[in-house]
Amino acid sequence: ITMSWRPTYRSSKFRNVYGKVGNREHCYDGIPITKNVHDNHFCAVNSKFLAVVTESAGGGSFIIIPVSQSGRLDSHYPKVCGHQGNVLDIKWNPFFENIIASCSEDTSVRVWEIPEGGLRRNMTEAVLELYGHSRRVGLIEWHPTSSGILFSAGYDYKILIWNLEIGEPVKMIDCHTDVILSMSFNTDGSLLATSCKDKKLRVIEPRSGRVLQQASCKNHRVNRVVFLGNMKRLLTTGVSRWNTRQIALWDQEDLSMPIVEEDIDGLSGLLFPFYDTDTHMLYLAGKGDGNIRYFEITTEKPYIQYLMEFRSPAPQKGLGVMPKHGLDVAACEVFRFYKLVTLKGLIEPISMIVPRRSDTYQEDIYPMTAGTEPALSASEWLSGIDRDPVLMSLKDGYHRPNQLVFKAPVKEKKSVVVNGIDLLENVPPRTENELLRMFFRQQDELRRLKEELTTKDVRIRQLELELNNLKNVSPTNV
Repeated sequence: ITMSWRPTYRSSKFRNVYGKVGNREHCYDGIPITKNVHDNHFCAVNSKFLAVVTESAGGGSFIIIPVSQSGRLDSHYPKVCGHQGNVLDIKWNPFFENIIASCSEDTSVRVWEIPEGGLRRNMTEAVLELYGHSRRVGLIEWHPTSSGILFSAGYDYKILIWNLEIGEPVKMIDCHTDVILSMSFNTDGSLLATSCKDKKLRVIEPRSGRVLQQASCKNHRVNRVVFLGNMKRLLTTGVSRWNTRQIALWDQEDLSMPIVEEDIDGLSGLLFPFYDTDTHMLYLAGKGDGNIRYFEITTEKPYIQYLMEFRSPAPQKGLGVMPKHGLDVAACEVFRFYKLVTLKGLIEPISMIVPRRSDTYQEDIYPMTAGTEPALSASEWLSGIDRDPVLMSLKDGYHRPNQLVFKAPVKEKKSVVVNGIDLLENVPPRTENELLRMFFRQQDELRRLKEELTTKDVRIRQLELELNNLKNVSPTNV
């Protein structure tokens, strides 16, 4: 089915949503945005920090700017610069707001802990360095409900699942025959959808690696895929036989034919899809375009309802998205992009706003949403348990119930065997310098632990003495 662009005026509360660009003082300026042509966003945002991949000579780097510190950036601003090759993707952990993962052409995936308030000097030491891919790593994705599970997709056509509780890859998904272009999870993370250069769209059970559904896309060449929350639907962006940009809607349990296909336009830039589960809105942003189109997704026909288009003359290289708990609910903001404008070295926030006259909290546009608390641990998820996200209300602004602490595993170097294959065979040896640094770090840790033990021993002795004193005091003296 191909759909026309004829607007039908179904009454929707999102019919008048409009995009508002941040004022000059709310933009981030003077940022040496990477010139890499890899089709990623090069930008990741959460309620504390904005991370952007930067242009750098030798190795790859990215910068971390506290969201509140907009304005012009100092040219000597500190960077995260531990990678030996270009950084291809960065993603914030959904539950620990100071933890960010990065992957690179140097075949490694790294996990970094950013200090409160941002960096004061260059950071070269990652909390975890994860080696398992034999070629560059192009994509990373955190599991949506488990606190310590990270997925990485490499140019070795493999997806590795890392358990960060032990700092090792625990599963390998090996069903792709070419480069994986995108990964997306359903709401509870029990299913993974992928698009691949081999022109196939797949729905995979990630723990077993079993392909549940597969579509060979002859007419609609898939580029990006996104799960539409719990609707049991997938949405893909791609290219038609006539090289027009297209979107297609699929039933996740039957990929034999798309439910609906819709032509967008004749431009050539990759279409990035963004889906907001809470409002059922889909945003489409073309790489190199200045506009963002948005739609409403429904379970009944016409399925995809065109709403409007945000327009701007500046082309976007990539877009970061603010999580729900970082939005301004008082302004009826339902989505916020951070747009990378490479030529100007500029990042501008774009707020999508539902126009409302009332000053009260708009319950209907802010349902309970996935919060910042994990639903289960890495080992629970790996054992076969699935849980929906822990929901939070946005009503009282954002108050985090508990301060979680990310603990990196202490691990010794050894071979990494997944599905009977040693993944570390092709990894170049670490430098003496690195080994030395690690040794000193461990010595420091040992010293600290010994001191801790001594103080605990002293405390135990004190408590024992106090206990003896109490026993010796006869009841008549009390």
